[in-house]
Amino acid sequence: MNPFSSFLLLLIIVPVVEIYFLIQVGSAIGAFPTVLLVVATAVLGAFLFRQQGMSTFQRVQASLARGEIPATEMIEGAMLLVCGGLLLTPGFVTDAVGFACLVPALRRKLALSILESSIVSNASFQSGQGFQRPNQDAGSDDIIEGEFTREDDPSDKIEK
Repeated sequence: MNPFSSFLLLLIIVPVVEIYFLIQVGSAIGAFPTVLLVVATAVLGAFLFRQQGMSTFQRVQASLARGEIPATEMIEGAMLLVCGGLLLTPGFVTDAVGFACLVPALRRKLALSILESSIVSNASFQSGQGFQRPNQDAGSDDIIEGEFTREDDPSDKIEK
C-alpha cells in the first residue's frame, strides 16, 4: 500500500473512531463532562508537550556543544510535533497516542529503533551515542595537503 493511500485511510478511520468513542463516553458520563474532559486533556497535553519540547531542545544544544550530531533528539523533536498535533485534536484515541509519545523512555526507544532501522544506511550508529564515523584507519586523517591559487582574486592580477 502506498503512503498516500495509507494517509487517506487514516484520515477516514481516525475521525470515525474518535466520534464513536466521544459518543460512548458522552452517553456514559454526559455531554458537558465529556467536553470538559476533552478540553482538560488538551490543556494538560499542551503543558506536558511544552515541557518535553524544551527538554529535548536543551539536549539538542548539549549534543551540539559536545560536537555530536543530535540525531536521536531530532527524531524525538519530530515525534513531539506529531504528538502535539494529536493532543490538540479533540478525541480520546488521539490523546492516548499523544500522551504515550510524551513518555520520554518510550519516545527515546522508538527514536532509537527508527535510527537503527534500514532508513539510516550511510553512517554507523551506536545505540545511545549518536552517529559515529565509519571505522577508519588509526593513522588516517581527513586532511588533504596541497596548494591552490584563486583565479578570480583581483590582487593576484598584475596591472600593465
